[in-house]
Amino acid sequence: MNRRAFLSAAASGTFGLGVLGPAVLARSLPGVPGVREDFAGWLWIGGRPEKSASEWRSLFSLLGDSGFRGVLVGRAFDPEMADAAHRAGLEYHRWMWILNRAGDTWARENHPEWFTVSRNGDSTLDTPPYVDYYRWVCPSRAPVREHLRRLISEASREPDLDGIHLDYIRYCDVILPRGLWDRYDLVQDRELPEFDFCYCEVCREQFEAQTGRDPLALEDPTADEEWARFRWDSVTRVVAELSETARASDKSISAAVFATPAEARRLVRQAWDEWPVDRLFPMLYHPAYGEDVPWIGRSVVEGVEALRGTGVELNAGLYVPALNPEELASAVRVVRRSGAAGFSLFDLNPLTEEHIRAVRSVLRETTDRFPALSPS
Repeated sequence: MNRRAFLSAAASGTFGLGVLGPAVLARSLPGVPGVREDFAGWLWIGGRPEKSASEWRSLFSLLGDSGFRGVLVGRAFDPEMADAAHRAGLEYHRWMWILNRAGDTWARENHPEWFTVSRNGDSTLDTPPYVDYYRWVCPSRAPVREHLRRLISEASREPDLDGIHLDYIRYCDVILPRGLWDRYDLVQDRELPEFDFCYCEVCREQFEAQTGRDPLALEDPTADEEWARFRWDSVTRVVAELSETARASDKSISAAVFATPAEARRLVRQAWDEWPVDRLFPMLYHPAYGEDVPWIGRSVVEGVEALRGTGVELNAGLYVPALNPEELASAVRVVRRSGAAGFSLFDLNPLTEEHIRAVRSVLRETTDRFPALSPS
C-alpha cells in the first residue's frame, strides 16, 4: 500500500495495525498487546523556545485539555513553567543529556580522560564523530558515574519537579539508522573502527579482568558477544545508579532510547528492555530509518512485548516535522492500537495547534475503536 492509500485507510477507520494486519504481526511475536484505557501524550520541549508565563499557561492548558499527561523540558528547572504545567494537570519532567557531555565545560576542561576512545585510538573530546557535539564520556569510569549522579541529585532537589528524563544514555552510534547514511555520505554495512567505542584504558582493564582478554586484541571485536555484553551492561549500570538517585528524592525516572531493543543494542549499545526505569520513550523517528508510519506500529509491538511483565511503560516518540496533522493523527492511532502506554511528540518547535487538535481527536475516540489484537 502506498502512502496515500495508507492515509486514506487510516482516516476511514478501517486501518488496523499497519498495512500488515494483526495476523502477520501476531505470527511474528509470541504475544500481542492490547489497547490501554489510560493512553496519553507527552511533549518534548527543548531549551530554545521562549514564552511568557501566560503563553506557557495557554499552551499547557491546551495540552491538558487534549489528553496529554506531561512535558519533558530540556532546560534548567523553571518554576513558572512548572506551575503552569501543574495548573493544567500536567507532569513536569527535566530532560537531561547524560553520556553526551558536549555542553559540560567543567568535564571537558578538567577531565579529558573521561571521554570515550574509538577502536582506532581517537577521543571524542578531540575528534567527535559525525557532528561537533558528539563528545561522549565513558560509562565504565566510576568518577564519571559519580559526576552524573551528582547532577541528577542536584536536579532532583526541586520539590515541584515530577521526574527526570534521561537522554543520550548510550554510546555514540556505531552504525547510524539507514535513513541517515546519505546525509553523512557513509555506507555503514559493518562496524567501522572510527565509530566503535569505547577502548579507553579503563574499559580495556575492566574487560580483561572479567574475561582475560584485551578488547583491542580480539580477532573480531564487532562479533564478540562478551564485549557487546560488557558495553550493554556498562550503560545499564549508569541507568540503575541514576534511577536510584532520582527515586531517593521521590522523582520518577524515564529515558529516551532507540527504536527497538534489537536496534538499540546493535546501533548504540543500549539494552533498554533491561533498565530499571518507570517509562521509556523509543524515538520512532521513521524518516531516520527510511520507513513509514506502519513501521512505527511494528516497532511499538516489539518494544511492548520485550517489556511485558516489567511494569515499565512504553511511550512512542513521534517526529513531528515529518508528519502533517492528518498523518500525526494516523500515527497516534497506530501507536494506540499497538498497545503503547502513550506517545511523545518531538518537539514543541514544529508543533502547531492543528497538530494538537488532530491528536485530541484520536485521544477522545472510545477504546472500542481500538480492539485488542489477538493471535491467529
